[in-house]
This record gives sequence, structure tokens and C-alpha cells, in this order.
Amino acid sequence: MKPMSFFDFLRTNARWLAGGFLLTFFSSFGQTFFISISAGNIRAEYGLSHGDFGLIYMLATLASAFTLTRLGQIVDRYSVMKVTCIIVPVLALACVFMAVSHSILFLCVTIYLLRLFGQGMMTQNAFTAMGRWFAAQRGRAVSITTLGHNAGEAILPVTFVTVASFVGWRNGWLIGAAVLLVIALPAIAWLMSVERRPQSTDPQARLATGRDWTRAEVLRDPLFYGLLLGVMAPGFIGTVIAFHQVYLVELRGWELEIFASAFMVSATMTIIFALTSGYLIDRFSAVAMLPLFLLPLSLACFVLASFQGQWSVFAFMGLLGMSNGFSSTLLGALWPEIYGVRHLGSVRALIVAVTVLATAMGPGLTGYLIDIGVSYPSQIAAMGLYCIAAMALMFLVSRRIANRALQTIEASDS
Repeated sequence: MKPMSFFDFLRTNARWLAGGFLLTFFSSFGQTFFISISAGNIRAEYGLSHGDFGLIYMLATLASAFTLTRLGQIVDRYSVMKVTCIIVPVLALACVFMAVSHSILFLCVTIYLLRLFGQGMMTQNAFTAMGRWFAAQRGRAVSITTLGHNAGEAILPVTFVTVASFVGWRNGWLIGAAVLLVIALPAIAWLMSVERRPQSTDPQARLATGRDWTRAEVLRDPLFYGLLLGVMAPGFIGTVIAFHQVYLVELRGWELEIFASAFMVSATMTIIFALTSGYLIDRFSAVAMLPLFLLPLSLACFVLASFQGQWSVFAFMGLLGMSNGFSSTLLGALWPEIYGVRHLGSVRALIVAVTVLATAMGPGLTGYLIDIGVSYPSQIAAMGLYCIAAMALMFLVSRRIANRALQTIEASDS
């Protein structure tokens, strides 16, 4: 059978791909890059230092990560549409809370809800659906869904800043809540109201699985913990850089307008490498790509830590875009490939919780280190060294997973 072209794939599956895209797009309201836009206003109005706000952000995000391990399992019991009808209204409510909060306790609750239902459950719902609904074309489906994050990062921050300049930052959050209820909820619910069934049993899509693992079995798999050491890096590093972006610009003496313009480079590279990695995953498997996904992130860290010229912003953003595109697509396709799809929601809840945990640790830890005088560029260089060590570990883990898959196939054939 002739392989389906990319445009035929888009046309045939437009409904589900659009639904996944919108879920990740509107998860932006709970992502660090969006919340951090209001960080200056929050610190000023609540009288918080970088470390204080980083600690609040860390604790609220940690709480959301622990909650997600339980709440995330609902995607195994309810349809994508029903889960959407639960999580989008709560995310909108969290936006309202951000607009009306005037106490630190209320702020903690607000950030907890934004992180749990934005970054956590919206992403969980989207990638679990793509992993379960697609088989041989899973890489492409995940890469298109991932672009929702990138579109949100490119469009929503500048939109919010523009709106807030006219109505104030608190009213900007109220408008965000209205957008979620009036636009996001009905659109996603309609698109996801029809379930899709995988149309291929291509063994390449289940290369390393062999069977459907339960969450208890995954927790007893030693390779799972090796994978987590690599998986945590993009969330941790990306969140740190986004959270402290204003501090970085001030530290380097860069022009904020030029720094902001470099995001276009990052967005372009993210789109290119998200789609490219989707093709490579469908061609070679996610496990085969595993040792490479941290390479651009390590280079981005070294560029950011080593060079002070304004030109380095564009080099850094280009490498960061490559990393974002590669890693987000890979990590969306990896888990169903290794552990199957029957208990995918339960397994992914663990993974997303660990990712959220990594994003929680970043601002709190680095904010504290900044407050006590530890060089921020040195911290970024250390992150680059961690990526190199994790790449070596991912090479060993991928070999073990491939060997285990081969043994499973041989056992089933005998």
C-alpha cells in the first residue's frame, strides 16, 4: 500500500488533529511563558522577591504534579470530550482567580489551578488522545498537536501584553477566561465529540511495546527511571529560561525589543523540527531517536552561558526551537510506543506529573541561587553539562529497550 502523504493525512484527520492542536494551544494559560508575563506585576503588588515568587510558583506546581498522578487517570475512564468539558471551565475559573486575587494564599491556589488544569490536564488530554487514536502515523499526529504549544507561545503573550496595556493586567486575565469559555470549550468539545480508531497495526508503531503495561508494572521497570532523568531536562531548563527571561535581559544589557523579536526564530525552528521529528519517529521509532533529543538543548545552554553579544540571542533561540520541536514530539510519541495504549492515561499521568515536577523545581531552585549570589550563566552552563550526561544515559537506555523488544517479539513467535 502506498504511504499516505502528509497533506492527505491532514485532510483525512483534520477534525482530531485540530482538537489536539487547540487543547495544547489553550493550555498556554497555565504555561510558565504566559504566567511569567504577569510576574513583574505580581511581585510588585504582593511585595515578593524573585526567590519568594519562585518558591510560591514551585510549591503550587509541586502540588499540581502530585494531584495530576490521580486526576490524570480520568482520561482512561472518560472520553476526550467529557474530560474537556471538565478541565476547560476550571482553567477559566483559575484565570478569574488571577484577576481578583489580592492575598498570597489566594495567589498560591490560583497558580496551583492554572498549572494543574493548564499545563497538566490540557496537555494530558491532548497527547493521550493522539497516542491512543494513532498508530503508524503517531509521530505526525503528535507533532501537529505539539504545534499548539508553539502557536500559543507565539500569539498569546504578545496578545495579552497588548490587551493589558489598554485594560490592565488583571482585566487581561478576565478576558482570557472569557476566551476559554466562549471559544475554546465549544470548539474543542465539538471537534472531539467523535472518537477515532487507529487505522493501522503497523508493528513499527509498537516496536518496543509488545504488550500494554499497567502503571504498577511501569513503576517496577528500572528503565523507566533512566528515561525520567532525560525527560525532566527540557521542562526544567525551558521553564527556568522562560521564568527568568526579564532578569536575563537585564543581566546581559540587551534590548528587550530585540530579545522579543528573536522568539520568531525559536517559533520557526520549533515548527520545522516538530514536523521533521514526527516524520523521523514514524520512520525509525521514538526509541531510536531517544539519544539525540537533548543535543540542541545542551548547545543552547552553552551559547546562553558563554556569549554576551546581542547576536547570541538569535543563536540561542534557534537552538532552543530545535530542542522544543524535537523533544515535545518525541516525548508525546515515546510512551505509547514503549508501554502500549490500554493504560496510557494512567501512565502518562505519571510522566506529566514528573514533567510538571521538573518545571516546579526550576524557578524555585534557580531563584534561590540568584538571591544568594550564584551566577545565573554558571547555572545555565551546568544545565548544559547535565544534558550531555543524560544523552549518554539515553543511549544506553534505548539499547536496552530495543533489546527487550526483540526478546519479546522472539518469545511471541516461538
